[in-house]
Amino acid sequence: MRLSRSRIRARVKSDLPIVFSDEKISAHGGLELFRRFLVAIDFPGRIRVLFRDTPLDGDYGAVRMVMLLVGLLVIGGLRVSHLAFVGVDPILLRFAGLHCTPSDRTVVAWLKAFTPPALERLSDLIRDLVYDQVERSRLPRLTIDLDGTVLRTGAKVDGAQRGFNPHHPKDPSYYPLTAHLAQLGQLLRIWNRPGNVHDSHNAAGFLRVLFQDLRARFGHRLPIELRMDGAFFHPDIFTFLDGEKVDYALKVPMWQSLGLLPVIAARKRWTRVDRYIDGFETDLFIEPWKRTERVVVYRKRVSHESRKNFQLDLFSPDDGHFEYSAVATNKTLGIPTLWHFMAGRGAHEKTLAELKSQVGFDAIPTNDRYANAAWQLLSALTLNLTRSFQIATGAARRPRTWKRTFDYVFQSLATLRFELFHQPVRLARPGGRLQLRFAVSARARSRIQHCDRTIRRLAA
Repeated sequence: MRLSRSRIRARVKSDLPIVFSDEKISAHGGLELFRRFLVAIDFPGRIRVLFRDTPLDGDYGAVRMVMLLVGLLVIGGLRVSHLAFVGVDPILLRFAGLHCTPSDRTVVAWLKAFTPPALERLSDLIRDLVYDQVERSRLPRLTIDLDGTVLRTGAKVDGAQRGFNPHHPKDPSYYPLTAHLAQLGQLLRIWNRPGNVHDSHNAAGFLRVLFQDLRARFGHRLPIELRMDGAFFHPDIFTFLDGEKVDYALKVPMWQSLGLLPVIAARKRWTRVDRYIDGFETDLFIEPWKRTERVVVYRKRVSHESRKNFQLDLFSPDDGHFEYSAVATNKTLGIPTLWHFMAGRGAHEKTLAELKSQVGFDAIPTNDRYANAAWQLLSALTLNLTRSFQIATGAARRPRTWKRTFDYVFQSLATLRFELFHQPVRLARPGGRLQLRFAVSARARSRIQHCDRTIRRLAA
């Protein structure tokens, strides 16, 4: 029967039928390149040694479970429940070394098998991988930023407490403390804490462990410098810094008891930093601690009509509105250079933002504190590995500046997924030999080939 032109047109333009297939196809072809990178640095072998003869090395094995969760986070799954949507993906299964995906309940039970000693082992692995990258990158110094970040739990979760959260003051939360290596954009250490503790709570102990590990690996051959905000302005921190003889710069809170406000109010001469920023330095004697600190005070011109620095209501500058800040330091940097050095702390904020938005750091998978701490560590481990992957596959070097920020031009994980990891691929067996068949643009093909070559050289 001959169809009329209108009926032919209607059939062609109608919605296409939806069918389902068991073909071995994947939207995450680039994940195979990441797997090859992990094999090249012996990541699976290190996991195997790390959790050998522990409850974590159960039915599925610790290597498979870690690889499964790392792979899930890399392709954009932000929760354990997201496994249900990618559980049959052949590239993810190959990545993890699995024939089938375990259930959500099985994965959660595995996370709940983590104990404090197991968490410490995982922390040590994260540390050692970063140290390995330090060696490969031949860094001349280590700039470490210390900061806490709020993770809302949103429910009654073990170890969560209501704390200082101006946006959600009634929500229980965690408040992990993080140490960030600025040059590599990687987390060195993470310690989960209840949400109601102060930033400086046991921060000296945290730093003591961090520096023991640093000295054990590098001795004193690499200069180390620390940057912190005003929450770490505490006598225990200064005692530790004095003992380690390490360079530091940390924000000074505008407490009236410090006696800094009258000094600022009386100041007439300021040193120009740039068009909007001025500064001056002074020696500040801290009476309760019986110590004197070199302090540099900065003022920044702002356009808003009311002062943002409510702490400075003690006086009113007569030449405009300013935001004030102060930095205590033992470094010999000039006033402008120190400003840029402290501005480099923004790299830590960028890393924390990406941790939360791209690799599920702020997800709370269980009601168990140790399981949730394990998830945080796996999230940080994943981001660290993707940045080492970028370095290994040709991330461009950035010129070093006084900001002490990233040494490399990193793509965000969202961009990396779009350009590399989320590339369509089909698993085929021509002549009985397994083959990956990419269907990609010329630009994507060139990048895939480049990554493959660089990883092969690394493995060799």
